[in-house]
Parts: sequence; C-alpha cells; structure tokens
Amino acid sequence: MARPSDELIQLCRVAVEAQVKATSETYSEEGWAPWREAAEAFQQAVTDEAAATGEDRGKLEQAANKVALHPEPEG
Repeated sequence: MARPSDELIQLCRVAVEAQVKATSETYSEEGWAPWREAAEAFQQAVTDEAAATGEDRGKLEQAANKVALHPEPEG
C-alpha cells in the first residue's frame, strides 16, 4: 500500500474541509474558490510526491484520502 506523507494527508484534509464549507452554503464563485484552490494544491502535491517516490499516483491519492477521511484511532 502506498504511504502518503504527513504533508500530503494534511493537504487532503484541508481540501475536504474546504469542500464541506463550500457545499454547506449557497453556491458562489467566491465561496467555492478556496475549495478549488485547496483541491488543486492537493492534486499537485500528489503528482509531485508520486514522481519523487515512484509510488503509483492513484494509489497514493487513495491512501491519502483514506487516512484523511478515516483516521485510525489512537491508542
């Protein structure tokens, strides 16, 4: 299984949080811009990390999403 960096996981969380905020309000370009920007930053980071580590890009993105959306309980 691909192992995303902590930075990649954090970028994924930021994008998810921005999506939740954007979709909880009435649509506007200004309201959705932070989500688009966060999603673009996450996607670019996935591409860059995959190139740097040799990981499969799709698997790396899936792994980051899994950790960001379904973190393992501590303890």
